[in-house]
Amino acid sequence: MSTTTDQAPTPAAPDASDVLVEVTGLEVHFPIKSGLVFDRTVGHVRAVDGVDLSIRRGETYGLVGESGCGKSTLGKAILNLEPPTAGHVVFDGVDIASLKGEALRKERKRFQMVFQDPMSSLDPRQTVEALLLEGMRAHGLDKDKAATHARLRELMAAVGLPAAALSKYPHEFSGGQRQRIGIARALSVGPDLIVADEPVSALDVSIQAQVINLLQDLQDELGLTYLVVAHDLAVVRHISDRIGVMYLGGLVEESGAGELYDIPLHPYTRALMSAVPVPDPKVEDSREQILLTGDLPSPANPPSGCRFHTRCPWRQETLCDTERPQLRVVDVPGVSDSHRVACHFAEQIAAGELKPHQVEAQLVESPWGGPDDGAAPLTPPAADIGI
Repeated sequence: MSTTTDQAPTPAAPDASDVLVEVTGLEVHFPIKSGLVFDRTVGHVRAVDGVDLSIRRGETYGLVGESGCGKSTLGKAILNLEPPTAGHVVFDGVDIASLKGEALRKERKRFQMVFQDPMSSLDPRQTVEALLLEGMRAHGLDKDKAATHARLRELMAAVGLPAAALSKYPHEFSGGQRQRIGIARALSVGPDLIVADEPVSALDVSIQAQVINLLQDLQDELGLTYLVVAHDLAVVRHISDRIGVMYLGGLVEESGAGELYDIPLHPYTRALMSAVPVPDPKVEDSREQILLTGDLPSPANPPSGCRFHTRCPWRQETLCDTERPQLRVVDVPGVSDSHRVACHFAEQIAAGELKPHQVEAQLVESPWGGPDDGAAPLTPPAADIGI
């Protein structure tokens, strides 16, 4: 799949009518339990810890970061599949985070999700027709048999599958075809927003291109808005209008897709970009390469101050380990007003006033009792898998 894109013009700041989703101070914390007879909460996994972002109508917002940063949990929390601990998610004027029960079920018609694993997200005991009809019936869209049958055939054609596929079961399809069925199921209720969680990570490269192109064609045809969660930087650049970079539960940088790749400002974003191989041996050997030291800290015990300071080659003795930076617009040549970064020293790093230094790996100990000190073993939350 080709990942080169023309440099798009920098998007202007949106007005209120252009914003479909507004996320403010969103947090998702999972309790950590300890005890054999009586469970007690000894801490929390801070999967999402204070995220502010907006998604405009008709655009594709890409969300990237390494495994464990909280991007999948953020996508689920925006749809209230994972109830937020705090914060607001305003979807077209309605605070989704505050909805429950029937009110939430009715609103779900307008936002749907395409899951990462197309096999586990499809009921193997249902035919494709039954899978598509389930959502339509739940929202009262199956009132006329002839119209419903026409709608099902239309959905199959939209995702590039024959009408004969309606009578088959998920195991009879390839991975790419199953993902197309997942997309058809999301489209069946006519949503405005689709959250795609790693939609092509389990597919072959050639199939990835087909699914990505399908998503783009459907967006152009139906005016859809996407939030695409991924860790493949090439895929994200190919499909996204804007990109947010996530690290340990929070956004560290946000910009238009082309500008983020051309002028990465946050040290973590610079490290991510340096890991993308360049198909030119001379350029590859001469360009800056940043190798991060240590592992991603535990979201159950995040570092104080800047979450990235334990691995940052540009860490300073002041501010970095005491004050958490907020997303802000910086005064850097060539950087637009829509480019935000959460770094205290972004301007100095971009100007070359600060030089990278060696980083020593740090051992971060748990603030509560664990198996090594005689306390009862900790029970991790089930929802912590794949955050």
